[in-house]
Amino acid sequence: MGSGSSRSTSLRKVCADHRGGVNWLSLSPDGSYLLTCSEDWTARLWSTSEQQCCMIFQGHENYITSCHLENDAAYTCSADHSVRRWDLTTGGCTAVFKGHSSIVNKVLVTRGCLFSASYDRTARCWSVETGRQLQEFRGHRNCVLALAHFSSQDLLPEQVRDFLVTGSTDCTLKLWLVSDGRCYRTLRGHSGAILCLALDTANKALFSGSTDCTVRRWDLATGEQTKVFREHQGSIICLELVSQQLYSGSADRTVKCWLLDSGKCVRTYKSHKRTVSAIRYHSGLLFTGSGDACARAFDTKSGVLRRVFRGHTFIINCIQIHNQLLYTVSHDGTLRVWDVRSVLEQDKETPRKNSQKGSLTRLCNNKIHNQLLYTVSHDGTLRVWDVRSVLEQDKETPRKNSQKGSLTRLCNNKVDCMWGSQAQRTERSSQAERELREQESIKLV
Repeated sequence: MGSGSSRSTSLRKVCADHRGGVNWLSLSPDGSYLLTCSEDWTARLWSTSEQQCCMIFQGHENYITSCHLENDAAYTCSADHSVRRWDLTTGGCTAVFKGHSSIVNKVLVTRGCLFSASYDRTARCWSVETGRQLQEFRGHRNCVLALAHFSSQDLLPEQVRDFLVTGSTDCTLKLWLVSDGRCYRTLRGHSGAILCLALDTANKALFSGSTDCTVRRWDLATGEQTKVFREHQGSIICLELVSQQLYSGSADRTVKCWLLDSGKCVRTYKSHKRTVSAIRYHSGLLFTGSGDACARAFDTKSGVLRRVFRGHTFIINCIQIHNQLLYTVSHDGTLRVWDVRSVLEQDKETPRKNSQKGSLTRLCNNKIHNQLLYTVSHDGTLRVWDVRSVLEQDKETPRKNSQKGSLTRLCNNKVDCMWGSQAQRTERSSQAERELREQESIKLV
């Protein structure tokens, strides 16, 4: 349930092997291993089955900013201006990718190529097999912070083309042809640094998040800006694309859910005390990491806060979910493993066949009073329904189609009284019912 529930204590393990903040976390495609990288200049490989460190990668000459894990190799990038490839069996460094002249902050591996982004205003493409630099993507006027890769026959129909997308602090995005390093298109519209990207290749769309507090949608075929999502009040830190919805995490301490077709914000997830630094969707739940050192789980449909994961002492930088376990890494130097089975199974325990946005917890003391029905929901409302027409329906013959009870009052106060023990919920529900009978203005304490 909420943060006050005893079920919020689901910490399975704390892995405190690093001696500095952990900047990133990568899960192998087969789910067997996790890779963490740290301010202590090392990366570590962890077994997901045992939650134990099974390999230490040492060799960088400065802190490691990000990492990427494949089934057969690990990749790390560093403030020492290099990228390294590591053997998962021996722990040895099998290649050093040198060429950048400043901090390398992002690495991406796909289709036999390694892509890197740097504060030196460039992105680069390397051969994974040989370690040789294949392309240098030069054209941004400031740091390159975001990377994405896609292949398309539609943009250039004559043959399959690989594209690299880069986002920069110069407020622009660029599409590059991987084959020759040429800038295919520059996307302008943001007024702040681009921090994150999300690709919807099926619909030929690109989404970008920026320090200008907006998310923007771009048509990859034309380069046109087709939608601006404006409701955030802080920088957009992270994006998660799920089906026809986009989730955006922001420095304004919220996550918002947007419909892709209309650009409408349909839900805002609150309760974070600091910047939302990481988001991950899984099985109808949205998991978040925040600068307030907590991870959270929200029901995506109702917006209800299901769980707060407390234990970290600094900002959570990255999260992953695998086999009903939540993995979080933080600048406090730890990897923490949380059991989220009870959260994932909660949907099966709670009936949802009701007209309210949140799940129905209980009727107020299971009573109907003075021909009024009282319902309390996790969406934060108490609703009062006029059921006279339903009660009088038996007097009518023949019986007509049942009429809907009419909503007579809606109380949009937070229903904190529904979070607690069974006895507390019953007592508070009874108290609420008494207040309803006695007061014209309805309020739940």
